[in-house]
Amino acid sequence: MSTNSISSLNALLNQTKTAAKGTSTSAGGSSFAESMAISLASFEAQTLGSLAGSALGGSSQSSGTDSVGSLLSILKGSATAASSGVDASAAPGALSPTGRNTALFDPESAYSMMSLINQTGVTYKAQYSELSEMRSYLGGLQKQGESLAGIGADSSDAGITAQVQSFVSDYNAWVKRFDDDMAQGGMLAGTQAAQVSRYELEQDVKSIFNGASEGMRGLRDLGISIDEQTGLASIDSAKFNATLTGNRSGAVATLQQFGSNLADSAGLLVSDGNFIANRLNNLGKAIDYIDSNTTSLQAEFGTGDPAQATGAVAQALAAYERNRATSGKSAA
Repeated sequence: MSTNSISSLNALLNQTKTAAKGTSTSAGGSSFAESMAISLASFEAQTLGSLAGSALGGSSQSSGTDSVGSLLSILKGSATAASSGVDASAAPGALSPTGRNTALFDPESAYSMMSLINQTGVTYKAQYSELSEMRSYLGGLQKQGESLAGIGADSSDAGITAQVQSFVSDYNAWVKRFDDDMAQGGMLAGTQAAQVSRYELEQDVKSIFNGASEGMRGLRDLGISIDEQTGLASIDSAKFNATLTGNRSGAVATLQQFGSNLADSAGLLVSDGNFIANRLNNLGKAIDYIDSNTTSLQAEFGTGDPAQATGAVAQALAAYERNRATSGKSAA
């Protein structure tokens, strides 16, 4: 979804609201102009801000509810409202060659809303795919934490060094994998599930309390730090080796405590009922609803413009479809 589509719909909303003023009401209640104005206004207020955040990086969502749930209720309500504005003499689903339902009071506004719904379906599938991938990466980091927590006094220096280097490599791979997604305009920009995941793990790495009982101030005393610009972790090998040699018990305790905290954080983030699971659940419901009702929605509002998917969105959409085909059912 582009900024232009949001601005365009806002303009159409204002036009529809203006057109609704002064129109007569039908015997059944409000005219379609009024119903459409109300539906679109509600759609704008409850959904567009969050959709812009999802697609353009402008807003945050809570772990339990977000724009996805609002979209479901608005779609259902809008479809019901639209039926009051269809000419009873018009054949259901009889659209013009341009895909407009000319039986409606304002076919263009309805068409524009359907265009947004079409694009939203693609956006949500791409988000679902990327967030599922993030969940998988977090599972890998959880295992890294468990491995570090298992370091013991009898572990060899070479073994400890290899485990730390493996963690740094995996951590950086996860940051790089989702950097573009979380940047402004990325697929996961403004998505709290992704933001919290990145923040929590970074705080674990930066924490100065790991190893405190042994006089250590976290991983930084082992030469492990996070670059403030890139978010990537690095290890000062000379400092790491010197600390491991000079204060082995402190180094081991720091890595054990860090590993335990990392495993706990990653495990919590991917657990059922938490940020990622809730977001995926809401996305799945919206995707299923849109897929199941596209035909009926288009009969009410018009076909809308086909959804556009390019670049990273197209790749994520293709991954979603592959996963759905492999599982034999909807990835949602």
